[in-house]
Amino acid sequence: MIRVGIAGIGFMGMIHYLAYRKIRGVKVAALCEQDAARLAGDWRTIKGNFGPQGEMMDLSGIARYAALDEMIADPNLDAIDVCLPPSWHAKVAIAALKAGKHVFCEKPIALQPADANRMVRAAQQSGKLLLIGHVLPFFPEYRFAYQAIAGGKYGRLLGGHFKRVISDPTWLPDFYNPQKVGGPMLDLHVHDAHFIRLVCGMPKAVHSSGTMRGEVVERFTTQFLYDPPRMVTATSGVINQQGRPFTHAYEIYLEGATLFFDYMALPKVGDAVTPLTVLLSNGKVERPKLGSGDPVDAFVAELTEVVRALRANKPSPLLAGELARDALVVCQKQTESVLRGRAVKV
Repeated sequence: MIRVGIAGIGFMGMIHYLAYRKIRGVKVAALCEQDAARLAGDWRTIKGNFGPQGEMMDLSGIARYAALDEMIADPNLDAIDVCLPPSWHAKVAIAALKAGKHVFCEKPIALQPADANRMVRAAQQSGKLLLIGHVLPFFPEYRFAYQAIAGGKYGRLLGGHFKRVISDPTWLPDFYNPQKVGGPMLDLHVHDAHFIRLVCGMPKAVHSSGTMRGEVVERFTTQFLYDPPRMVTATSGVINQQGRPFTHAYEIYLEGATLFFDYMALPKVGDAVTPLTVLLSNGKVERPKLGSGDPVDAFVAELTEVVRALRANKPSPLLAGELARDALVVCQKQTESVLRGRAVKV
């Protein structure tokens, strides 16, 4: 039995806790949180832009800590699951790795590539795993695309366009703080940056244009430049219309097919969805069966992969710290491109 301690009982900490309960061979054995009410099991103030809202929880049998260093030192734990704000990721992950614990850390890996490199080195030196929670490849539409590209089902990848836009997350007070959350680039678009890095490799340069809100990019479009040429673009950021809290989409071009998916959350009138559609070169159109559309199920799949990696003590190709570090670097270069008004080498 793998015993995990979750650091931080916010929305993601709650989602991870609920997901672990659906997986065999793993147990949430400890929680760390400074909010006394949440540590006592009152999660009713927890909310996010998908999934269930918090409720009263029975936490009996779970060790509870107000201090991170005490939970990290708990000899009964095999791994620390870091669900704290990004500004805490490097410090907590490195401390846990040095204490002989595996680490699963929510995205982004860190706010600065230098910190991400420190985390990767700490994992290498400790002999423990550093896994980063980029959940997008575990959503069924993206899992289908990843497997189709990796397996060559429809031939060579030619390019694609990715979209991820939200309304202003007014319930996150530090969202636009580059020292705490990092804004839309690091909290939102990093999902697509990671997926693009996963299926396309590292671009040689990026060319981004967009608008700023304070010190972070608010909304932008990027062209990812590859050699040989491959048409890859992405649009992401925040709009001020609260009626559409979330949308994500892609159009992926392969030699033998185009993969198309578009989801828009419209709570007041009903969500607008174009299910994953495969447009084949012979003129046929297919709608693959993907199973559950519950977003929490993607986190169950992600944490199942975490448990598999921990049991085998082998890195995950989808959750590797090095891959997450590369995604962070790509995001940093996109911000630099917006500020400079030109293409920037990666």
